[in-house]
Amino acid sequence: MAISATHAGRSYPPTAPYEVSAAKIAEFAAALGDDSPAYGGADPIAPPTFVAVISATAWESMFADPELDLALRRVVHGDQRFSYVRPLRAGDTIVATLTIDKVRVRAGSEIITSSVAVATVGGETICTAQSTFFHSREVAS
Repeated sequence: MAISATHAGRSYPPTAPYEVSAAKIAEFAAALGDDSPAYGGADPIAPPTFVAVISATAWESMFADPELDLALRRVVHGDQRFSYVRPLRAGDTIVATLTIDKVRVRAGSEIITSSVAVATVGGETICTAQSTFFHSREVAS
């Protein structure tokens, strides 16, 4: 069975806890080429796109779901948005929970919108990362 609109609302279990460290924040900021002082010092915050690290782990549960029949090699990540309650900080231990929000089928492709809720292990909401993926079906020969 391929992914369809009936899968909207499906959620997956939270990811394993991920500890955000000052070193990981510094590495990520360096990879971005962003030398903002907010990403260093005694109490650094993470760049806004840092949550993509744990979001990608949450996406794995959707891509590995055999009922959806998704192939990562046929996926294009089309859009990414972040809605923050507060910045992600060094010392936060977080989990991510993915929900499929919407699925549209158009011309042999699925357009999948998902949300990843990122929270501390204590339940404090950090942000929601919303993504849109385009998945193409292979044409039968």
